[in-house]
Amino acid sequence: MVQITGGSLPSPPILRLASILVMHPANRHSVPPGWLVCPDHAILCGTERLGHPVRGPNLQDIRVPRMKRKLAENWKRVTHRIEEACARVDRDPSSVTLVAVTKYASLDVIRTMFDLGFTDFGERQVQELTKRAAAINEWLRRFARDAGTGARPRPQWHMIGHLQRNKVKAVLPWTDLIHSLDSLRLAEEIDAQAAKLGRVIPVLLEVNAADEQGKFGVAVAAVTHLCEQVCSLEHIELRGLMSMAPLTDDENQIRYVFGRVRELFDEIIGERLCGPQFKDLSLGMTNDFEFGIEVGATYIRVGTALFEGVELGSEPVPAE
Repeated sequence: MVQITGGSLPSPPILRLASILVMHPANRHSVPPGWLVCPDHAILCGTERLGHPVRGPNLQDIRVPRMKRKLAENWKRVTHRIEEACARVDRDPSSVTLVAVTKYASLDVIRTMFDLGFTDFGERQVQELTKRAAAINEWLRRFARDAGTGARPRPQWHMIGHLQRNKVKAVLPWTDLIHSLDSLRLAEEIDAQAAKLGRVIPVLLEVNAADEQGKFGVAVAAVTHLCEQVCSLEHIELRGLMSMAPLTDDENQIRYVFGRVRELFDEIIGERLCGPQFKDLSLGMTNDFEFGIEVGATYIRVGTALFEGVELGSEPVPAE
């Protein structure tokens, strides 16, 4: 079998399609990585070398290779920024986990990112996270079955948006880290639902370090006390703090907010309010993650810089 991964059809001997499976658009999620879906939803399954010309779709029209190249270029630029920020403070770039925020990306884009090597994805809404995680898991399961290979490691899913107590039950089976714990009542609900699943859920405490009205997060003065309470819960593992800088071009203000979070982080460690698992900081997005890295961020949440120039598509996520 010859697998076509991009470009135009090879020169003679002319290729004949050995098999073409025409699929309904709704079934395109099961296409294995590297197999091409033509504009008319035909999948090129294989080819034979024959001396007879065959007319087929123009492979230049297929957008996946182009999307993949652009995503790879963007990832390279973001990685370079991470490396430069780490170099300024003598940090190992591998100590920073890049969470790709896939809010507007279609499943095609997410699958392509996973094939490129992305391992961590973040969502702000519970409904989007659960549906996307379920769809990607099913895609990986089908690929392993059809290709006759072992299961590929699934990506890590991060809940980075505001989490309501009535959504906890839905999100826990799919999330690997919650970045947005902001109250004791929410912590208690997570603890109760995690107990039913027999899990311990890793969380970060969200801090409103800029004291912005209308924004979620724990007030700075209440952080240490809430940390003590959360660390007493059996089915929650408090791993650190998360915060967002204000939307401003003032670098000094951004540095001040992130520095404030770092001071709280060091205080909690110094007073031994939590165990040795308390070692993470989630600070920084596309426009300010370098400042987060400079104060010790172990997670950065990036969307815009990764998807610049990428057609995100309008492919709906399948309903549950």
